[in-house]
Amino acid sequence: MILVDSHCHIHDLEYNFDIPKVLERATVNEVQKIIAIGTSPQDNLAAKAFAEKHENVFYSFGFHPSEPGSIDTVMEDFSDLIKSRRSEARPRHSATTLQRQASATRSRVDEIEKSHNKLVAIGEIGLDYHYKPFDRKKQIKLLETMLDLAIKNNLPVIFHIREAFDDFFAILRNFPNLKKAVVHSFSDDEPTLRKILETTDFYIGVNGLATFAQIPLPPIEKMLLETDAPFLTPTPFRGKINEPAYIRSIASFVADKNDISLEQVAEITTRNVNKLFGI
Repeated sequence: MILVDSHCHIHDLEYNFDIPKVLERATVNEVQKIIAIGTSPQDNLAAKAFAEKHENVFYSFGFHPSEPGSIDTVMEDFSDLIKSRRSEARPRHSATTLQRQASATRSRVDEIEKSHNKLVAIGEIGLDYHYKPFDRKKQIKLLETMLDLAIKNNLPVIFHIREAFDDFFAILRNFPNLKKAVVHSFSDDEPTLRKILETTDFYIGVNGLATFAQIPLPPIEKMLLETDAPFLTPTPFRGKINEPAYIRSIASFVADKNDISLEQVAEITTRNVNKLFGI
């Protein structure tokens, strides 16, 4: 059985995770892949470094809607990150050696670059009108900038949308080429869920929130499992810091709600992750 935590923040040093033990507990609970989510310039670098240190961890490049002041640095930060990844991927050879063995070296470079290509998405990005005051215009401008970046680089998107779905749907109409995305940590109502599923081909992120709040669940064929660790710890672990191992509890909850086996939930949701992120 293979489970995936498609959205977590355990790379954030602020929370002081005992990473070896956290990853060990994840493995024991069949969580075999993890995506570390970037939310700011500094956090993107931390997520990248964390992913490159651990074989089963991938990462995303994002600017949380609470970071609208960062909009001027988006392209520069993304360019620097990509250049860094490519530079680190290249083997160290002298110019003379590269000239003598150009074909073989190019093949090796391609192989190494592919193995280091752990950037799997743009996100989390979006709109959040929950905390006041907020700057609606700046959030929209940042989101549109990030969507342009995702489409230009053929990367899927991880959305964070809270109390802002009217603007979200309006913005999507201006980006008809955006086909691959997940609405992370969905917490709105049934009509909003239906509209997402009827008007897009996006997936819906389900996490521990669903285990203790009245939130509609999407069809399992459109579902990704996530923890959002260290936040939103699922039942029965409320009161503890969330971590990827708890994906198993979320999967069990989904299995009970759908009257199917845990193994079926794992198979379907892991297949969904593979389709969206290619991991």
